[in-house]
Amino acid sequence: MVINTYLLLGTNLGDRKLNIESSLVQIENQIGTIVLRSSIYETEPWGVTDQPNYWNLVVQINTQLTPQEQLTTIHKIEKSLGRERRIRWEARLIDIDILYINDWVLQDVNLVVPHPRIADRRFVLTPLTEIAPDFVHPIWNKTNQELLTECNDSLTVLKIT
Repeated sequence: MVINTYLLLGTNLGDRKLNIESSLVQIENQIGTIVLRSSIYETEPWGVTDQPNYWNLVVQINTQLTPQEQLTTIHKIEKSLGRERRIRWEARLIDIDILYINDWVLQDVNLVVPHPRIADRRFVLTPLTEIAPDFVHPIWNKTNQELLTECNDSLTVLKIT
């Protein structure tokens, strides 16, 4: 069975372009085929603001991996690219978040889908809406475009590529 997944990639340390390119190669090699890719956006940090700006993008992938297999593989990719998990929302070489998996609602100890903070974050919704404006959030029954329109996050999100 082909599973449709949306991933958010973010980086604000080191060579941000290389971090993203390396992540995309590993996602294709280890998780699945990238079907759509948003532009890259430079965004102000969310949560902990005393850190460099991020580069963010969203990809849609088709995969055969289960949600848990996806998460495990994502953590391996992040670690292989130098990610260390110490403090929540800290600066990082790479961060890969699962936003949606099909139209499923999953609640596990280490995986909640849809991502619980999609609607609060303009840096997520802007690239997500670029490639999937009409995708309907399975809990709130609103499209990504509607969520972006209603988003109260005022942090700057600038398209760079």
